Amino acid sequence: MRFLTAGESHGQRLVAMLDGIPAGVPIEVAAIDRDLRRRQLGYGRGARQKIERDQVRIVGGVRHGRTTGGPLALEIDNRDAPNWERVMSVEPVVDPPAPVTRLRPGHADLAGALKFGHGDVRDVIERSSARETAARVAAGGVAKAVLALVGMRIHSEVVAIGRVESAPTWDEATVEASEVRCGDAERAAEMILAISEARDAGDTLGGIVALRATGVVPGLGSYAEWDRRLDGRIAQALCSIQAAKGMEFGDAFAAARERGSAVHDPIVMEGGRFARTRYAVEARGPAATLVRAELETGRTHQVRVHLAALGHPLAGDRLYGGARAAALAARPMLHACRLRLRHPRTGQEMTFETPPPGDFTSTWDRLH
Repeated sequence: MRFLTAGESHGQRLVAMLDGIPAGVPIEVAAIDRDLRRRQLGYGRGARQKIERDQVRIVGGVRHGRTTGGPLALEIDNRDAPNWERVMSVEPVVDPPAPVTRLRPGHADLAGALKFGHGDVRDVIERSSARETAARVAAGGVAKAVLALVGMRIHSEVVAIGRVESAPTWDEATVEASEVRCGDAERAAEMILAISEARDAGDTLGGIVALRATGVVPGLGSYAEWDRRLDGRIAQALCSIQAAKGMEFGDAFAAARERGSAVHDPIVMEGGRFARTRYAVEARGPAATLVRAELETGRTHQVRVHLAALGHPLAGDRLYGGARAAALAARPMLHACRLRLRHPRTGQEMTFETPPPGDFTSTWDRLH
């Protein structure tokens, strides 16, 4: 799978083209729009975010809510484009605008002008702008839908802004509610103060984001060729984001100062056997999600461990869910609604079903 983007910061629209998306993937436009809205949130964002209200328009590759197997074409209109019609006109204009000649340090202005021989740096800055990331977010929304088919999810959390640092909590609800996407409320307040002080001084701050993938399918990437190595492909994708200048996997920078024996990850298979759970979301609420799970391998505590690993522990699960999950219910809200088995003597396939008990339904009604 691959994608390309096109369009300028103040042009008519941004475009993303995706190729290699499997057929039959459910695509929800509203879900992509939610991601586009999240991109525009955050304390200290520029005035441009107040102008744009990004929405995706799918013009190819999806029919009746599912991918067709052909290329996907996504468009995002720039609301500010009418104010830039003369500056960004595709056709020559009688009275062209004055060229941009002031070069910004730390940007692509100088390198782009020298590479392509532009006398007007606007030809560089319109394309190199971080506005282009809106198209990437839309493409990422499609990628998330593909990953969801195999139970993979991507989580993110800000762990540093300027000199204010925090350890990742992976508390998704708290992170989403934070203006700086930090799970530590005390550190988040310090980050907001640091941003305000830099802004008052006419300056900006850098930061660090922690990313975590859960439910990762074994075998992604390949050691056979350099350009298929998973670490390399992830690093290239992340470092291509405007202003991103470095990344590490795990504790890579700290590990570089250690002996190899101190940084080898142990290979562990709990109980000596693999566990696999398939699940589907039945309903969503503001404080909980109703999930139907199918245990293919039936290991001890399998559902509880897997849900906790995904960052969504079972309500009432004190063992794997921590205090937050334990406070939601008096017991783990897990109900065996259907049991399928083959009779050990007759070979007949048998199915047993039972409705959820009262405390299960009342807990769902309260949280939902």
